[in-house]
Amino acid sequence: MNNRLEALRVERVAVLEFFRDLTPGEWDAPSRCAGWSVKGVLSHMSAIFHGCFTPWFINLVRTREVEQANDRDVERRISWTPEQVLREYEVWSARYLRLPPVLAATGLERLKVPVGELGRYPLGLIPAALTFDHHLHLRHDVATALGRPVAPIDDKGMAVALEWMIAGLPQMCRESMTAIDRPVELNLSGPGADSWVLVPGKGELLEVRPGGSVPAAAAISGNTEEFALWATHRTPWRENDVKIDGDTDLGTRFLDALKIV
Repeated sequence: MNNRLEALRVERVAVLEFFRDLTPGEWDAPSRCAGWSVKGVLSHMSAIFHGCFTPWFINLVRTREVEQANDRDVERRISWTPEQVLREYEVWSARYLRLPPVLAATGLERLKVPVGELGRYPLGLIPAALTFDHHLHLRHDVATALGRPVAPIDDKGMAVALEWMIAGLPQMCRESMTAIDRPVELNLSGPGADSWVLVPGKGELLEVRPGGSVPAAAAISGNTEEFALWATHRTPWRENDVKIDGDTDLGTRFLDALKIV
């Protein structure tokens, strides 16, 4: 919990420093999120923090269309000024950071809740999801679109972002991964480097185990920063430095079936 919360705090500071320096034209510029301006991206991020204290959170639990719900959040703020969006983000993100310690103290951090169609996750893992969301939106969807420099995510932050991605993989890819019939190992180098084996389970979900704990029929190697891009389909995996050892067909099927939200 401490690592997740600290990673989110660091990402929040990076977001505030970046967006406070934007010009009016940059706020209105298109981001790399289809249909969203740069202001729209921050609108989405601020809506999540604010929503954790409103009935919005109930709607998130019950929805079956997370991405469409995100679009509606952005649309509701389309007439807001950049200053209003930035203020909402600043105020409600600060309030959210006080929430995880309360959940930990009461044991509620272990409570699993639905996150739309993406699966069920313990409340204590949500700061990792937000760290992942911040990293991608800030560095790849906004800074890259504007051609502005931004500090890279650090090792601890990337490890936390990867924690969400790997935890979500079996549930988010529930249907597409049914074609994976033997273990696949994923080895990632770079910031937050780690290794996992995805094993077909007795149920319909893949099981996540530590790297090397189970013999794998295919081993996939890549870089953590690129993984965050191709696993979310921001760039095709074939255009990145991805290597498959062992059963190439199995590894290819796994990569084609992978999509993290």
